[in-house]
Amino acid sequence: MELIKELRSKQEEIEGLKSLVTNACEEKDMREMAAEELLETVEEEKRLQHELFRSLLPKDEADERDCILEVRAGTGGEEASLFAMDIFRMYEKYAQKNGWKFDVIGIMESAVKGYKEASGTISGPGAFGKLKFESGIHRVQRVPVTEKSGRLHTSAVSVAVLPQADEVDVQLRNEDLRIDTYRSGGSGGQSVNTTDSAVRVTHIPTGTVVAIQDERSQHMNKAKALKILRARLYEIERQRLHMNRSKLRSEQIGSGDRSERIRTYNFPQGRVTDHRVGITHHSIADVMEGENLDVFIDALLLQEEMDAIASFAA
Repeated sequence: MELIKELRSKQEEIEGLKSLVTNACEEKDMREMAAEELLETVEEEKRLQHELFRSLLPKDEADERDCILEVRAGTGGEEASLFAMDIFRMYEKYAQKNGWKFDVIGIMESAVKGYKEASGTISGPGAFGKLKFESGIHRVQRVPVTEKSGRLHTSAVSVAVLPQADEVDVQLRNEDLRIDTYRSGGSGGQSVNTTDSAVRVTHIPTGTVVAIQDERSQHMNKAKALKILRARLYEIERQRLHMNRSKLRSEQIGSGDRSERIRTYNFPQGRVTDHRVGITHHSIADVMEGENLDVFIDALLLQEEMDAIASFAA
C-alpha cells in the first residue's frame, strides 16, 4: 500500500509538471526547469512501478531454504571426473565466499582421483534461491592432464541443486522404502571393505534410488541417504505444483533439467559462457575459484524477475 500511495503521489507530480511545461504563461526558465524535473520524475515513476510489480509477484518459498548439491561426471571419461571435482570445489568456494556452511555428504572417486559423483549440503540464507539455476549440464573444453598429445577434449558434468526438505515436508513411510546394505568400495580405512556399512535406499512409488557409502557407520550413511531422498522427492512435488506457473520461467533460463547444456568452460580461451542469458566472462580462473559466479547468477535471477513482471503486466 505504501508503494501504491507513493506511485499515485508521483503520478500527480508528473501531471503538475506537464502543466507547467505546456503553460505558455510561465517563464521560459521555469518551463525548462519543469521539463528537466519531469524527466527525472518519470524515471522515478518507472522505478516505483517496477518495485510494485516485484512486490506482487508470487514468491517461491523454497528460495530461502538450504540446498543439496549433486555433481556427476558425464561424457568424457576420466577428464569428466576431474572436471566434476573442479565444479564441486567451485561451489564449495562460492559457498564460503557467501558465508554459507558447506558439508560434504559423499564422494565417489575415480581412478585418477577425480569425482565420479559428489554431493554436499549448502546451508545459509537464500542458498537455494541463489543456486537454483545452476542445475544442468556444465561443459568443459580443455586439454586434459591425462592427454599426452595435447588435443583439446570436450567433457560434461551434470549438476543438480535441490532445496533441502525435512520430515514435515516429505513423510517417508517404511512400506514405501527398500533399504539394502552392502560393503563399501574404495578408500576409507580398513573397516570400509569388511562391514556392510554402505546403504542403498529405494523409494518404491517413484523408483528414486539413493546410495551412500561415505561414512563407516551404516546409520550415518542411512541418515544421509534419507536426507537426499527427501530433497529429491520434495523437488519432484515442487515441480508438479509449479507447472501452472511455468510461464514465469524464461525460455532462456530453461527448465533446469540436468540434460540441458547450460554453461561452457573454455580453458584455452579463458572464458565461461552461459548459454541461457548469452553472457561470457573472460576470467575462467576467477570463476573456478568461486569468484564472479554472481555475473551469471544475478543475470539469471534478473531474467526470471523480468520475465515474471512481463507475464504479470500482460
